[in-house]
Amino acid sequence: MTNTTITEFLRKYKAGEVAEEEAVSSLGKLFVEEMGFAAVDHVRELRQGFPEVVYAEGKTKEQVAAIMESLYQRGKGNIMATRAGRETCDYVQKVLPQVQYDAAARILYIERNVLPPNRDGRYILVVTAGTSDIPVAEEARLTARLWGNEVHTCYDCGVAGIHRLFAHMEEIRKATVIIVIAGMEGALASVVGGLTDKPVIAVPTSVGYGASFHGLAALLSMLNSCAAGVSVVNIDNGFGAGVLASKIMHLAEKK
Repeated sequence: MTNTTITEFLRKYKAGEVAEEEAVSSLGKLFVEEMGFAAVDHVRELRQGFPEVVYAEGKTKEQVAAIMESLYQRGKGNIMATRAGRETCDYVQKVLPQVQYDAAARILYIERNVLPPNRDGRYILVVTAGTSDIPVAEEARLTARLWGNEVHTCYDCGVAGIHRLFAHMEEIRKATVIIVIAGMEGALASVVGGLTDKPVIAVPTSVGYGASFHGLAALLSMLNSCAAGVSVVNIDNGFGAGVLASKIMHLAEKK
């Protein structure tokens, strides 16, 4: 729901096109829609600038489809469902043919607001240590793009072959926000943090052998980074990194 949606509804009520009893009932549904298995937050777009995002993992394909359909009918922004598998995708696309699927990012989405061409050179840069980190990186990239940002990527630039990172120094220097995604020991975030004056969002991944403890080693390494200006999100949380980077970008736009 947006300010435009509320304005249109109030105009109809004022013009007598909507009865008072219907107005009270409809206004309540504009904010939160109780679906039995979910309470869909239709005012999140108004509060945060983006509709509620569906976490598909753990939900049935029917539930994901119902929530996405509700968001589509009542809002005007882009719609996302993260951590969605192929079976869920196939079902949801039968209900909503507009839905697209990014298999690498595991995101179902409807892109109604297409990002215009970049005019000021500002962008988010997503950097990964290894190729195995790309699924998390793609979740971050697509999330940031759907939230209205230009996104560039530099993949497979880990510290085991640090010359690969140095080949992208110009992109690193020019980026507005940098998302660094790494598993194993997670050292890349500190390295990038020491090479730029821009905010760095570190994402530990569960990539690694036994002592990586499914990403815990990378998480602790990133939290203990000696580089100033590095923040850390949860293990494999590309979505969270994409949203945080987007909010930083939008704050900069308001200045």
